[in-house]
Amino acid sequence: MRAIVISKQGSPVAPNVRFVSDYPSAPRAATLGQGELLVRTEASALNHLDLWVGMGLPGIDLTYPRISGSDGAGIVEAVGGGVDTSWIGQRVLLNAACPIQETPRHDCDPSSEDILMIGEHVDGCLAERFKAPAANVVAIGDADPIQAVAFGLTHLTAWRMLVNQAGLRAGQWILIPGIGGGVALAALAIARHFGCRTIVTSRQQWKLDRATALGAEFTVLDQGQDWSRDVRRMTGRRGVDVVADSVGKAIHLACIKSLARRGVFVTCGCTSGSDATTDLTRIFWNQLTVIGSTMGDMGEFREAVALFRSGHLTPVVDSVHRPADGAKAYARLEAAEQFGKIVIDWRG
Repeated sequence: MRAIVISKQGSPVAPNVRFVSDYPSAPRAATLGQGELLVRTEASALNHLDLWVGMGLPGIDLTYPRISGSDGAGIVEAVGGGVDTSWIGQRVLLNAACPIQETPRHDCDPSSEDILMIGEHVDGCLAERFKAPAANVVAIGDADPIQAVAFGLTHLTAWRMLVNQAGLRAGQWILIPGIGGGVALAALAIARHFGCRTIVTSRQQWKLDRATALGAEFTVLDQGQDWSRDVRRMTGRRGVDVVADSVGKAIHLACIKSLARRGVFVTCGCTSGSDATTDLTRIFWNQLTVIGSTMGDMGEFREAVALFRSGHLTPVVDSVHRPADGAKAYARLEAAEQFGKIVIDWRG
């Protein structure tokens, strides 16, 4: 089986990534468990999680070589016990997170205490075949698999952050730091869908220019300054209603200082570090809400994918790579050179 393999743990990750044509632990129909599907991969996409898998995750004993990849789309080739055979031949999109439990459920909720993450705890989608619980996929018909995997995990994450955690409403002001990453761009698309007013930040002017072309209303070039003053000026000194952050330590305090009274700070990650300095006085005096958010359940996944299928939400694809160029794809992600999703096309 062709696969993009992380050969060993280390940082940087890209030098440890190999393309192999004969990965020995290929999933097969005969190895499917109860409730599982075997999918022939058409496309898969990279997330920052793939870098964490390469660097090693605290508290998780990962063995190498291993296949990461938590975004996958493809055609169902076989089904395990208890799965309707009508799945065979359908194109599906994966939600990679599911709670670990003794009794299988028909739905998945990553707010559960223990999560099995496809592409993290077990081999993922950066291979020409992957297996997954039938409860974790949705049929996407004739949708473009490249677009589908660019949509999947990032838009699910942003949907839960904004809609179900922050309670996003039409007309609100929303701040999205670090535009160019998958979750940030998904948040921009969702905010625009809701008719919100948007402010985005980046350390690179070309990314701000791209975001403006996508409909961002205001932009802030982050040069290490306290840009919360710029945000307050743009909002008539009021501040924003919601901050959707995946950057973390480097910009956390500026985010908190950018919020209006009773504003909501929602975070799904901390790529710049987790030990942020905050302002507790501002949090209690302005009655701010700080919320964590992780991926999303299958109900949220279906809601978001329905908007993708209807054309109301469209992902941004940075680049499409052949499997043999997997190390280059990882290197692009690791260098933060991307604007949108980095996709691997397994067809052909």
